[in-house]
Amino acid sequence: MSYGAFETTHAAAEDRYERLAYRRAGRSGLDLPAFSLGLWQKFGTDHPYETQRAIILHAFDLGITHIDNADRYGPPHRAAQQVFGRVLAKDLAPYRDELVLSTKAGNPIGPSPYLKGGSRKSLLNSLEHSLRDLGTDYVDVFYHHRADPSTPLEETAGALADAVRQGKALYVGVSNYSPEQAHEIGELLRAQGVPLLVHQPRYSIFDRSPEQNGLLDTAAADGFGLVVYSPLAQGLLTDKYLQDIPSGARAENSAFLKPDVIDDVYRTRAAALNDLAKQRGQSLAQLALQWVLRRPEVTSALIGASSTWQLDHNVQALDFPDLTDEELAVIDEHGVHGTGLAR
Repeated sequence: MSYGAFETTHAAAEDRYERLAYRRAGRSGLDLPAFSLGLWQKFGTDHPYETQRAIILHAFDLGITHIDNADRYGPPHRAAQQVFGRVLAKDLAPYRDELVLSTKAGNPIGPSPYLKGGSRKSLLNSLEHSLRDLGTDYVDVFYHHRADPSTPLEETAGALADAVRQGKALYVGVSNYSPEQAHEIGELLRAQGVPLLVHQPRYSIFDRSPEQNGLLDTAAADGFGLVVYSPLAQGLLTDKYLQDIPSGARAENSAFLKPDVIDDVYRTRAAALNDLAKQRGQSLAQLALQWVLRRPEVTSALIGASSTWQLDHNVQALDFPDLTDEELAVIDEHGVHGTGLAR
């Protein structure tokens, strides 16, 4: 793959592999950094490119080699892939072999029936577009973004496996699948010689679904890793909303976080968790990140960032002592499942 006429301008930090722990993805041979950079939000055309570029390059310098993307991320759709493609061409092309690039397809990105779902046409067409957006011959992980009950799972599994056989993906994953669906597609993939590498669910102190629905147990039994998203519950597991909704905060205009969930019940619970974090000498965000990573089934936690400072702050979560049984009990008391989830 040609990266165009860009002159590479970034020299990666020489100590980039000394900062982060790396964790094995299930029973595969692939290690991922404990934190992965997600481009779900703030990497569309509505944010400055130079800020986006600085965050991506700083993440790599910190040892965050895994960049998580999707055809849906923007706005508009595909914009986040194109942003990363610019950075790859201009700055990170010499380091492509050190990067784990993932993308997803299947969530709707347009009115056409071929721009959604789990059909062979939808998935493989999207992958071709993603490779062009990213400016690379292959992605390391290709996900089906959301289970599609209208398409036979055998067809979805066959398309994912063919992406690997064609050399356009090295591994495959799924996102937002139930434990039963993940197990079934994992068996179908295994029969084709392409094991399921990772599953990407939502998981946080306020969303215990992977614990309650058995996904953690399924991951351990079936041998796939978990790359968890929204570990900070869209910012609810930070100190941002403990008093009011700050001007310009995500809750003002996000489809994923509504102001009505930021109520007195949420604030009481979040304040208690924040007090625990202060006792440990860390922030609530750092406590929340440390909490999801305590589980051996979790390979990596996806973090977003609006600044390089925020990246540094979140990565420092790894510097604190393990949570004690007493501290975990406090988190269980106040980290009630469903807190802050849309009603």
